[in-house]
Amino acid sequence: MPKNSKVTQREQSNEHVTESVADLLAHEEPLDYKNSSLNVGGAAGKKVPQIEVPENDGRPAWNSKLQYILAQVGFSVGLGNVWRFPYLCQKNGGGAYLVPYFILLLIIGIPLFFLELAVGQKIRRGSIGVWNYVCPRLGGIGMSSLMVCGFVGLYYNVIIGWSIFYFFQSFQYPLPWSDCPIRKNGTLAIVEPECDKSSATTYFWYRQTLNTTSTIAESGGLNVKMTLSLLVAWIIVCLAVIKGIASSGKVMYFSSLFPYVVLFCFLVRGLMLKGSVDGIAHMFTPKLEKMLEPQVWREAATQVFFALGLGFGGVIAFSSYNKIDNNCHFDAVLVSFINFFTSVLATLVVFAVLGFKANIMNEKCVVENAEKILGYLNSNVLSHDLIPPHVNFSHLTTSDYAEMYGVIKTVKEDGFAQLGLEPCVLEDELNKSVQGTGLAFIAFTEAMTHFPASPFWSVMFFFMLINLGLGSMIGTMTGITTPVLDTYKVQKELFTVCCCIVAFFCGLLFVQRSGNYFVTMFDDYSAGLPLTVVVILENLSVAWIYGTKRFMQDLEDMLGFRPCIIYFYLWKYVSPICLIVLISATVIEMAISPPGYNAWVEELAQERFQSYPPWALAMCFALIVVAMLPLPVVFIARHFNLMSDGSNKLSVSYRKTMMKDISNLEEQDEARFILGAKPGEAPTAPARRAYLTPGGNKPTDPNSLSPNSCYGTSYQNAAISPTTPSTPDTPVTPESDS
Repeated sequence: MPKNSKVTQREQSNEHVTESVADLLAHEEPLDYKNSSLNVGGAAGKKVPQIEVPENDGRPAWNSKLQYILAQVGFSVGLGNVWRFPYLCQKNGGGAYLVPYFILLLIIGIPLFFLELAVGQKIRRGSIGVWNYVCPRLGGIGMSSLMVCGFVGLYYNVIIGWSIFYFFQSFQYPLPWSDCPIRKNGTLAIVEPECDKSSATTYFWYRQTLNTTSTIAESGGLNVKMTLSLLVAWIIVCLAVIKGIASSGKVMYFSSLFPYVVLFCFLVRGLMLKGSVDGIAHMFTPKLEKMLEPQVWREAATQVFFALGLGFGGVIAFSSYNKIDNNCHFDAVLVSFINFFTSVLATLVVFAVLGFKANIMNEKCVVENAEKILGYLNSNVLSHDLIPPHVNFSHLTTSDYAEMYGVIKTVKEDGFAQLGLEPCVLEDELNKSVQGTGLAFIAFTEAMTHFPASPFWSVMFFFMLINLGLGSMIGTMTGITTPVLDTYKVQKELFTVCCCIVAFFCGLLFVQRSGNYFVTMFDDYSAGLPLTVVVILENLSVAWIYGTKRFMQDLEDMLGFRPCIIYFYLWKYVSPICLIVLISATVIEMAISPPGYNAWVEELAQERFQSYPPWALAMCFALIVVAMLPLPVVFIARHFNLMSDGSNKLSVSYRKTMMKDISNLEEQDEARFILGAKPGEAPTAPARRAYLTPGGNKPTDPNSLSPNSCYGTSYQNAAISPTTPSTPDTPVTPESDS
């Protein structure tokens, strides 16, 4: 047996053998069994059969590469691409915002996305199994990401429920939010005051859809319409994920591609609308001075972070169903750029439509104020001499009104404020920042009421939102179900149905009349900081504990080529530093910003910022603590050997599938595999190729997966002797890359 064999080294030392057969064989290179010779008794100088973990280990697999790519695209491309990215562009300098976003996508987004794809594909487990495998003491990473997935899934599906409600309401002409309702008071018919003070679309959203209360403390009871919509949403999600990737993969063919069809249709239609070019020009006019503001870079980093779905566990879960030699580097780059171009496409669509809406609202403003001026002229409040001779009130243009407004403001400087005239500047309409639900359910719906065949476009728009949300929800649910099913032997269908039922009843919190305030709370506090902490620990555990060089070697063995050396420095230094800065900025932002929410005040018919009451504030911080609690708990418990590292379950799973595969091979040729009863008679694991450091002069230890590393201690000799008790974890020593 070669001297550099792991088994030989164990025999020569006094260390207890702690690696399972699966771990010895999990990193071997493919072998052509027909051409391999046998080593009976381990005689020196003879070839030793190489055994690899069978790729077909009973784990479900994607039917095709396209199905997998669509699943990753469907998970990463979500509602945020449509209603968050355009808002950030508008707020942070228009086209100038694309520069920091693209830079951070290259140095943070793609490397970390590649990292998650690689560990999921290599270890073939969900988030809990992956981080137990990399380092048991940081196994809480997977549990924290599962907790965050649970919190996000609860409120995210409520948004899908809102979209479902609007989808069915769109099958009417005229659209139910196109006009304010009329209230009859005896013989008089008056416009609903709350609607008259705001707008028809705003009134429909806050009063007829949500029927919202004025404070978060006032529950108001369940909203029956929203409760039924939420039930439908959970039924759809349950049917999509009940069979795992066998069902969700097929759903992705439609849910991932249909939004692009709708976006391109909206773009073509939007470009044909009056004023669309004004909106797009406003969007892409760069305000370069904005690039110097730290806040712009912080928001760009946050958007990159959430746009790719990092830390949720869905990326790892999807990649765990891949073949071991799949080119996950290509997948990471492809999905990241598809996500970026989707955001740009959605931004074009949004600003084309909002440019049309701004022109409509500006013309309406001109007409209303021109009527005021005519009234002042007829009552001799204003002199006719103030009106330029070429102005025609029957065909008043925005430029004519601007000229007339300027003259009146100059002459009537002292009493101008009492006239109540508005400037009606198109730029002011375009500068109105709208994001989130306000963009989708108020601004965009109002614009569509002015479209020809508005019900058709409304149906298409909300059906697109449903599909965007469904793709993200499938990834979120997979991030919950996959690690649990990998860790515990439970029936997949039963567990999925139970998860959906529990989630529906927990989601009733969000469909009471004050439920939209809780959606805002969960969106602000349950994911942001915990996910950032999860991702930086993922980065550090791979780059600094497992070792960047060792990880690069694994990638070379898995992919068949060595990834670009730039990833070494990005994983080792750049990404951790950027994430630490992002965490610090997030904590500072939370500390200086008063925690609160925008409440709809019925009497004023507008939103007002309100601070959270003490119990709600405690709930906000409880969300953060609960999401991150598994991190210290698991670390402490495993450091003091208070809980198992979960390795036995994983090792036994590998052992069973490996032994089954070996048994099948023995039926064909009994002399193919000879497994000794003693560790010294086990097939020899060949020495690993040395991987040069960036400098090219210091190869790594060929036996880097030693039982003393954080990686090796997880998997003990359950495959050799299932009855052998597990040994305690040995101290974790970070690898030196110097």
